[in-house]
Formats: sequence, structure tokens, C-alpha cells
Amino acid sequence: MEELKNEQVLFVGTYTDNGSEGIYKFNFNPDTGELTNKTLAAKIKNPSYIAFSPDRNSLYAVSEVDDYKENNGSITAFNVKDTALVKINEQSTYGANPCYVGVSDSGQLVAVANYTGGNVAVYGASVNGLNSDAQIIDHKLLDSTKKAHAHMASFINDELVVSDLGLDRIKKYTQANGGFVESKQKELILAEGAGPRHFVTSAGEEFLYVINELNSTITMFRKEAGKYHGKDTYATVASNFEGESYCADLHLSPDGKYLYGTNRGENTMVIFKVDATTGNLELVGRESVKGDWPRNFTIDPTGKYVLVANQRSNNIVVFNRDAENGTLRFVSQVDLPSPVCLIFY
Repeated sequence: MEELKNEQVLFVGTYTDNGSEGIYKFNFNPDTGELTNKTLAAKIKNPSYIAFSPDRNSLYAVSEVDDYKENNGSITAFNVKDTALVKINEQSTYGANPCYVGVSDSGQLVAVANYTGGNVAVYGASVNGLNSDAQIIDHKLLDSTKKAHAHMASFINDELVVSDLGLDRIKKYTQANGGFVESKQKELILAEGAGPRHFVTSAGEEFLYVINELNSTITMFRKEAGKYHGKDTYATVASNFEGESYCADLHLSPDGKYLYGTNRGENTMVIFKVDATTGNLELVGRESVKGDWPRNFTIDPTGKYVLVANQRSNNIVVFNRDAENGTLRFVSQVDLPSPVCLIFY
């Protein structure tokens, strides 16, 4: 089946212990909001996070395992040719259970967060794949009482920013002497036991939003004189919700007017309206994700749809997004074993 001109291509990372074989791709029709033409794009174990280079010519996928070499996970580089994935090379992540890939704006650096390993590996990257030598930034050395769990590593301007769920910190590193060293503002500290998981910045980086897995909150930091300072924290689950719930992912709408986050347990997408001047959040509401354990989600390039990967109910759910009000309306769903990462080509 040929990809229609108006269709977009969605790549999906999965866990492979439940019938999945690796990375899949779908055609997405922005007119109808339907996913079709499921194809296995690459056979790989537990590609729980995938990311493209800025030019879309390369795709990087972690294998969230602890037995690749010694007790480490791995990362694989693929060439992307007409949406087909061609493996280039594979490297150790120098830590167990890698769960995130960040790519620099230049495409020449790739960072991997190792959750169980408690560290970050930073590689040089090119069309020939990933360099074998990586800088290892070890968070296990930072705290003798808490257990480091690096969960996200992302390049923001010339800095590498890392959320550590176990240390309740956001660490910041700056490039110097061919590697990364602690920046002038070396860390942001979250509430004890918050569990910072993912973060996102506003278009001008004036505001930084952190979604906290363990206490189901979003914390907003505002930049003042070049440094971020803590401002406000917002609950993501309803006050009358009973039971356990763990936040997963968050994204701003393309126009920056709305912030969305997923709750695993309450099984909802929380919706906040963003004040453009103050960065403050106002609760719009929560929408059922029509499934169980919403992990990663994405907003399509048009900003018209939100797609959610429900890990435990084995489905990807598509919602139409009201750009004016931020609200979501169920459109369609498709079955896939243990989907956990969604990214448009």
C-alpha cells in the first residue's frame, strides 16, 4: 500500500515482551485522524524510546535492557531512506535500562539517559552512526542516600539538561573542553519524592515545565537573569481520585497555549491552559485516554490531533484537539502490543 501524499508517517517504539517485535510505523491521515498500514520498521528488543536527527536522516533507538554487554543497555543508529530504517551501528549505553534519547540541534551529539544505570552517555554522531567512545556523566556519585535514575537527557541551546527521578533534581551541563561540565546553575531541586521524569520548555525557554512521576504534579520554573527559579506546582490527578497514579509524559501544543500530561493509573490526559505572560497554568480538565497506562504521547505536526500510547491496553488512541479550547475528542484507535513511544517522521 502506497503512502498517500497527504498522509504523515508515525513511528512507534514498543516493549517486545508482549508480542511486539520492535519499531513499527503507521500511515496517519490528518483528514480523518486514522492510523493504517501497520508495518514492522525494525526488529529490535525493547525500543522504548526513539528519536530522529534534526534532518530526519537518522533515527536512534534505545534497547531498554540490562544484558547487552555486561549489565548495560544499547542504542542503535538507523539511516532513514524513504521512511525505511537501515541499521548503521549499535553501541553500549554504559548503563542499564536506557529510557530516553536526546539529539542536539546540530545532530552531532546524542545523549542517552540510563534509568537503572543512573548515568548519561553522550556520543558524537554522524551519517556513519554513533561513535564508540562516549562521555559518561555519572549521577550515582551525586548522592549517597538516594538512588540515581536518569530519566530524560535533552539538549537546550548549548546545555545538556537531565532529569533524575531518583535524586529529585534537574541537572544542567555546559560544553567545555570537548565534553560537558556542570553549568553555572548546576541543578534545579524538586520536592522530596517528586520524581521528575520529563520536561519541556516554552518557545523562548522562558518557562520550564517538569512532570513529576511519583507525586503526580507539574512544576513550573521561570527564567530570571538567565537562571531558572521554582514558581508553582500543579496537581495532575483529580483530588477525589483514589488509587495509585504515576505521571509519564508532557508536551506543549505547537502554539504554546496548552500543556498536556499523561496520568498512568487515573488513565487520563490532564489539560492546562498556559498564561503567555506569567507561564502559570490553569486547569482545563482531564480526558480519559480510552485505555490503560498512557505512557508517551505526541501532537501531530498540524497541531490538530493528540495520539496516546497506552502501554497496558495495547492500543494507540487518536484524539482531535480543539486549538481554541485545548479540549480533546476521541476519534479512533488501533491495536499494537505495548506501545510506549510515538514520533512523527
